[in-house]
Amino acid sequence: MTTASLGATIDVAGLTKQFDTVLAVDDLTFSVGPGRVTGFLGPNGAGKTTTLRCLLGLVAPTSGSATIDGKHYHDLPHPMRIVGSALEATGFHPGRSAQNHLRVLARAAGIDERRVPEVLELVGLVDSATRTVGGFSLGMRQRLQLAAALLGDPGVLLLDEPANGLDPEGIAWLRAFLRYLAGQGRTVLVSSHVLSEVEQTVDDVVIIANGRLVRACPLDELTAGHSHVVVRTPTPQQLADALAAHAPGARVSTEDGSLHVVDADAATIGHIAFGAQVELHELRPASSDLEEVFLSLTGGATS
Repeated sequence: MTTASLGATIDVAGLTKQFDTVLAVDDLTFSVGPGRVTGFLGPNGAGKTTTLRCLLGLVAPTSGSATIDGKHYHDLPHPMRIVGSALEATGFHPGRSAQNHLRVLARAAGIDERRVPEVLELVGLVDSATRTVGGFSLGMRQRLQLAAALLGDPGVLLLDEPANGLDPEGIAWLRAFLRYLAGQGRTVLVSSHVLSEVEQTVDDVVIIANGRLVRACPLDELTAGHSHVVVRTPTPQQLADALAAHAPGARVSTEDGSLHVVDADAATIGHIAFGAQVELHELRPASSDLEEVFLSLTGGATS
C-alpha cells in the first residue's frame, strides 16, 4: 500500500436540500477532522445519504455548502486521490470480474493498475479476484466497493452503511480496518444503522434527525453525558419518595426492577437511602450505551 496523503477536513455549513415538498436536509452544520473515525447517525430518512451525496457533488444543495479541504468536490484536483466513497454496493457489471471492474475504474481515473491487486488484498478479495461480480454475495460486493474507494489511496473516505451484508467475522474485520485507516491520518466518515458496532468503532459521532443536527461530539463525551446510577432495593417506592424529598433535582425511572437515577451520584443516593432506612441490594454508577442515548436524542426514532 502506498503512503496515504493526510486526511482533509470535511465541512458542512448551513447545508439545506429541498426535493419538491420534502426538506431532506435543513441548515445542517458540522465538521469532521483527520485521524478519526466519525459515525454519521440518524433515523431512516434523516438526511444522511443526501448529505453524503452533496459532499460528492451528486446532489446540488439548495443552499449552504459541503466541502472537503475547503473545496467543492468538482473543484478537487484528481478527486479519487483525495476522496474515496462507497455509497451503494451496486453499479457492477455482473459479467465482469472483480479485478477487471477495478481496472476499468483505475484507467478512467488515471491510476496505475498495479494498485488493483493491492486494494484486493486490503479488502480480502484476492482469492475472488477473477470471479465475476454477478456471483458475489452482498458482503463481497461491499468489500469490492470499499476496494474501489481505496484505489486512489485517498486521505478522505465517505462510507454509507459499509457493514451491510457482512457476517460477524466481516464486521469485526471492517471495524479493525476503519481504525487502521484512521490511524494512518485519514478522515473516515461512516454512516451506519448498526449502533452496537458503531459504538465499538468510532471516535466521534454526528447525529441528525429530520435533516437537522442533534449532536456532534466525541463518543465518550456523548455517553458520559448520559450517565446514571442503578439502584436495586426491595422497597423502590420508598426510595423514590425519599429521593423526591431530599434530592428534588434527581430524575428516577424504573427498568427491569431497578431504579435508574439521573442527576444524583451514588454517594448521595446511598446517604438518602441510609437516612430513610431503605435496604439496598445494588448501587452502581453506569453509562448509557449509544443506542439508548441515540433514542433519547432522536425522540425514540429507530435508526
